[in-house]
Amino acid sequence: MEMNEVLDRLPGHLLSLVIEQPYNEYTAQDHAVWRYIMRQNVRFLPNVAHSSYLEGLRQTGISIDRIPHMYGMNRILKEIGWAAVAVDGFIPPAAFMEFQAYNVLVIAADIRPVNQIQYTPAPDIIHEAAGHAPIIADPMYASYLRNFGKLGSMAFSTPFDDHIYEAIRHLSILKADPYSSASSIEEAEEDLEHLMPSVECQSEMALLRNLHWWTVEYGLIGDLEKPRIYGAGLLSSIGESYNCLQPQVKKIPYSIDARLMSFDITTQQPQLFVTPDFDHLNTVLEEYASTMAVRKGGSAGIKKALKSDSLSTICYSSGLQVSGMLSKCIEFNDQPSYINFSGPVILSVSGQVIPGHGIDYHSTGFGSPVGLLKGIKTPVEMITEGELCNLGIEEENHVELIFESGVEVRGVLRSKVRLNGRNILFTFSDCTVSYQNEILFNPQWGLYDMAIGSEIVSCYSGVADPAAYKFEFPVPQEKTHKLIHSQQTRKLHIYYETVNMMREGSPEPGILKDILEDLKLNYSQDWLLALEMQELVEPYPEFKKLREDILRFLKLKAIQDGSLLKLIQDGLALEKTELLTNKIQLQE
Repeated sequence: MEMNEVLDRLPGHLLSLVIEQPYNEYTAQDHAVWRYIMRQNVRFLPNVAHSSYLEGLRQTGISIDRIPHMYGMNRILKEIGWAAVAVDGFIPPAAFMEFQAYNVLVIAADIRPVNQIQYTPAPDIIHEAAGHAPIIADPMYASYLRNFGKLGSMAFSTPFDDHIYEAIRHLSILKADPYSSASSIEEAEEDLEHLMPSVECQSEMALLRNLHWWTVEYGLIGDLEKPRIYGAGLLSSIGESYNCLQPQVKKIPYSIDARLMSFDITTQQPQLFVTPDFDHLNTVLEEYASTMAVRKGGSAGIKKALKSDSLSTICYSSGLQVSGMLSKCIEFNDQPSYINFSGPVILSVSGQVIPGHGIDYHSTGFGSPVGLLKGIKTPVEMITEGELCNLGIEEENHVELIFESGVEVRGVLRSKVRLNGRNILFTFSDCTVSYQNEILFNPQWGLYDMAIGSEIVSCYSGVADPAAYKFEFPVPQEKTHKLIHSQQTRKLHIYYETVNMMREGSPEPGILKDILEDLKLNYSQDWLLALEMQELVEPYPEFKKLREDILRFLKLKAIQDGSLLKLIQDGLALEKTELLTNKIQLQE
């Protein structure tokens, strides 16, 4: 992977998801698919896409004729402060968001098969490189993506979300493989459909995923009656980019209500949201962010952390961050009064582990009270050194701390950690911690480290210092399918390459005629190669007979399969040939 200044800032725990772009595995047919879609985009999108799209194509260095070398793109992307990495299909949503927070586009290395040229539910290089990349050249939109990534990387999910992610990934892998059986795809679609209703209360991540879908993926912008396209899913779908602007697709003013609108990845969308401008996207995002645990903390945040059943960070009002698997919370007056973590824990401040308080030291868990001391209105973190002395809270003293909640801490104070004028952490020996009749910490367990803080001000998914925690996102176990083409299909790909080479020189009618005859006999489903051949011979009057044979072949394809009519029509429109208007005309 060729690095640049942006990629150099990526944290190590994301790198396990990055792969080398398998550029040599792209077939000549893959490049033809890319070329067809990009040429259609350049022809159609200037009239319907956000004004920054074509300029963005130029700024991001995306080729029209060939699938781009991703890391070559990085030499240009760095000029606008971004970069791109290749990944294997859908990656965990939190990881996707965190890449985005670091100004890095995640690009699925695969490319859609020709039979999904209009729309694919699977992430592919067309969707990512030709859809997402051009719009990030707009500074306001790039800011929105970055802000969304930061919030998304801290959003709580649930085990249900993980099951849904796995089901979506499995379905997308099957659909991206042209050799998948119809029965296996149908079964995967049914599995996903059965999962969706099981989520009774959507998580922060699920609601954010909806906002992401209706903006970044399928967003419209401008006037409600005549909007333009900016969502990558629309920009990369030559079928849906046309259909989405038709009256039958309902247009809704974009607001925070979009978080409640679910979506179906397997089909085109029946409704879309229209934002007046990119600045409004950040306004709605901030409105939703104000409801998240990372901003609110408290008992509600703790409950989200517990429900997530995953690594979480709990932030005390002192600035101390406790990261690990939250396992229990005792409440007092509907606020957390004692929290427990199980397994490895780290204690951090400002995202950096406190020396000596990593996973080796806190290997079996951590527990600590939250709240005010009984009879003392000053938050514990704000009590000065002098006031601590007056209260007898000095090193080597036997100290008794009784909290308003009823939690009691009794032991010999061994050390204090103070940062930025605040108490952060007290360490005791011979310490007993109790609540009512329950012993929360026993002196036999060793030293007791007590987090300081009168309240929990923030809770978020993940750990404050991933490197110190030795955290890495797990690499998905199910891989996208490495396509094994038959000998006959490999021969077709050679034909595509032969035609491509002629584009750089001059057409050879004898070879093209032989290819056309073989298409008729052995490749009755292929239509894209014939379009490529038609493009070659169109400027040459002397190839009239061959041109007519190719057009006859294409017309027959459109008659046999109505779904190909518009694809062939649009392809011929690029060459200013006679348009195919409808099936009735063709049959006449």
